[in-house]
Amino acid sequence: MIVVKGLMIVRQSEAVVVERLGSFNRVLESGINIIIPFIEKPRSITMIRYEKRGDAYAAITSEETRIDRRETVMDFPGQPVVTTDNVTVRINGALYYTIVVPERAVYEVENMSQAVEVLAKTTLRSVVGKMELDRLFESRAEVNNQIQAAMEEPASKWGIKITRVEVQDIEMPEEVESAMRLQMAAERKRRATVTEAEGEKSAAIAKAQGQRESAILNAEGDKESAILRAQGENESISLVLSALGDDDEHKRTVVGYLLGQSYIKGLPDMAKNGERVFVPYESSALLGSMGMFREMAGTPEDAARATSALRQGMVGGAGSASGD
Repeated sequence: MIVVKGLMIVRQSEAVVVERLGSFNRVLESGINIIIPFIEKPRSITMIRYEKRGDAYAAITSEETRIDRRETVMDFPGQPVVTTDNVTVRINGALYYTIVVPERAVYEVENMSQAVEVLAKTTLRSVVGKMELDRLFESRAEVNNQIQAAMEEPASKWGIKITRVEVQDIEMPEEVESAMRLQMAAERKRRATVTEAEGEKSAAIAKAQGQRESAILNAEGDKESAILRAQGENESISLVLSALGDDDEHKRTVVGYLLGQSYIKGLPDMAKNGERVFVPYESSALLGSMGMFREMAGTPEDAARATSALRQGMVGGAGSASGD
């Protein structure tokens, strides 16, 4: 019976702290271990776990002789925290830790679970109390890292390693939440207005660039067209002069012919746009020039029609002038 009572099997990932006559003796690792009954005794450790019942958390305390060396999660209830901009929020966090040195967790602190919980709450208040509310939402990872770094040194004295800290839920007052919704809606509206204005700006710039390029192309086309017309007129005048001769009399005759052509082309528009037609050119010289170059101007019928139109225009102009 004494042998059976002294036989102890420790499972994997567990450890047992053994005391001999009230003093620490050794730590039993996983496997088969033998202790001396009535002289050696396992030392228990106090563990606190939270169980969620509805909307509240209930703390369950237990005394355990087998220390679990696996990573343990502590989901402690939400804590009220005041930020730097005087907003009270309720933060619910989760703490992950591992017991590395079992004898320290038993002898260095009275209640290891409670000590870790209180340390996590005070560190959470200290870290969050240095931040504004907007930064708290934007920097959850930074908050987790700061809490973990602040808890590592005191937790290491208890033989505990803090592996991870997570901020789960952040509850705000109702009026603050409503104000944040309005702020978010206003910010989105501002972004939409800015985006629309940038689109209109880009469209206006593109339109102006298109008009500029179109004007440049039109100007270049007009320039080339004017050059080609001038070259054509130059060649036609050169042909006429080469046919008649290049003395001064023939040059004056060619000039009169060209002016007559221009007046004849403009007479229909002048008569159409106004009630009176003034011909600031000597009619006899014009008719003489047109008669000399009727073959160059076209067929005899065209020349006759042109001469008749010119005479009617001059007669109409004279009649209008006499009526005035």
